[in-house]
Amino acid sequence: MKLVIASRNGKKVEEISRILGEALGLEVCSLDDVDQSIPEIEEDTDTFQGNAVKKAVVVAAKTGLLCLADDSGLEVFSLGGKPGVYSARFAGEHKSDEDNNRKLLDLLVDKPDRRARFVCYIALADRNGLIGLVSGQVRGKIAFRPKGKNGFGYDPVFVPYGYDKTFAQLSSREKDKISHRRRALRKARRVIKDYLISLNFLPL
Repeated sequence: MKLVIASRNGKKVEEISRILGEALGLEVCSLDDVDQSIPEIEEDTDTFQGNAVKKAVVVAAKTGLLCLADDSGLEVFSLGGKPGVYSARFAGEHKSDEDNNRKLLDLLVDKPDRRARFVCYIALADRNGLIGLVSGQVRGKIAFRPKGKNGFGYDPVFVPYGYDKTFAQLSSREKDKISHRRRALRKARRVIKDYLISLNFLPL
């Protein structure tokens, strides 16, 4: 059975595929692998969970496949939770990760409180609608300058508590152990497993 990830972000799909692996006997694929004609789903709700549910339900309906969609981002306490749902376009539409990180660091120049958290909501849907919604988070602080080459997004400026390195300085294996997406995916696996059992795809 195929599990389509409602994303064209290659690095995100790779990370999700890596964490899920071959668990539960599913073939994990990206939206482009399944149907390149499906337009980008606009993330126009004001919550992470709303965006995740919208993407999962729309893509599952269009493809007829089990779909996993996530919406995730960075919330900085001294900025009132920004960039939040606008994390990917914080510096403007079509701006780069570097642009977003630069804007964030500029806004924090005079702020002593650099606490932040990454949050991730994952929605699962099939052709009949939503079957599950889970979340995960990891807390940390914002570094004073970008460090590291791994990962994507705000990884070069986020230092998780208990570490002296940014996400971008950690190996993929180290990051996978503690990331917000890993914590949400661990819960999503249980939802997927229960769903597959209900279809007699997996034994009890």
